[in-house]
Amino acid sequence: MKRSLKPQYIAFIAGLIASAICAIFIVIVSQDFIYSFLGFMVTLTACYFIFYYLLKEFIYNRIKVIYKSIYRFKTQYSADLKKLDLKSQDPLERVSNEVVDWMKNNRDEVNQLKEQENYRREFLGNVSHELKTPIQSIQGYIHTLLDGALEDEKVNRLFLTKASNSTDRLIELVDDLTKISALEGKKIELNIEKFDLLVLCDEVLELVENKAKKKDTVIKYKGNPKTVMVEADRAKIRQVLVNLVVNALKYGKNRGVVLIGFYDMDKNILTEISDEGEGIAQEHIPRLFERFYRTDKGRSRDQGGSGLGLAIVKHILEAHKQTVNVRSTIGMGSTFGFSLKKG
Repeated sequence: MKRSLKPQYIAFIAGLIASAICAIFIVIVSQDFIYSFLGFMVTLTACYFIFYYLLKEFIYNRIKVIYKSIYRFKTQYSADLKKLDLKSQDPLERVSNEVVDWMKNNRDEVNQLKEQENYRREFLGNVSHELKTPIQSIQGYIHTLLDGALEDEKVNRLFLTKASNSTDRLIELVDDLTKISALEGKKIELNIEKFDLLVLCDEVLELVENKAKKKDTVIKYKGNPKTVMVEADRAKIRQVLVNLVVNALKYGKNRGVVLIGFYDMDKNILTEISDEGEGIAQEHIPRLFERFYRTDKGRSRDQGGSGLGLAIVKHILEAHKQTVNVRSTIGMGSTFGFSLKKG
């Protein structure tokens, strides 16, 4: 930024111009160079002090008041005003810099608010759609039963079963919303302990055994691990494993294989869960862990789930100060990996 002139320079230049005009006038009128020189010096001195006084008292001091107001508005703390250099010889430049900084900061804040507003609008739209689907399904089956299908033994149990399934999906969605609200709304309390991650994985595999059988999918470990000791919140890591394994089963191919691998990364243990599904396009990967984000919305909803599983995984691992990542190749499958502190 071009540096502005100080008030004394401005006063000197203004006085110099005025005194030069005065000296030229005296020379033209009196033809006396001595009087002209004396008039030049007197006018220069008088104009310098007059202009300097006017600049200081009526312009620069008022600019300093504006600068103080800007600074107070930015900091919101009167104690910070003690840091101001009220004797600065160039408050105009400081005000200019403050205004430019303020504009930049406010532009960033406005952009952030716009992004948050778009995110809020998208989130509300997703929540309403996810809730509407099972509710409409339940409503449709109940109305059909009330309209006479209740007496038809061929369809009444089928419709009640489907309504029950939609109710289960609705409960799952509400449960996941409650979980992610708790994870995002406050600091997560962790019960850190040492445990064998392999034993926990075995428990999770027993839990999802029926899901694997329905897709005729085999879940197995890569290599032949014996023990994998880590330090973490066992209950929350169980949730992470359940979400990732269910995700691999959901999007993996029928009669496929889901692989679970453990890797020693010095101070951490890296756990990877791989499927043999269709894979994920690269443009979707940065947003995979957002709430309700689906790469193929129609297909994803047909697969079930709340759309919050990966977001919950991300929040839990961030609470452990660890990371989760994904790599994927179209037509070959996807691999989700997360790290935990070695136990």
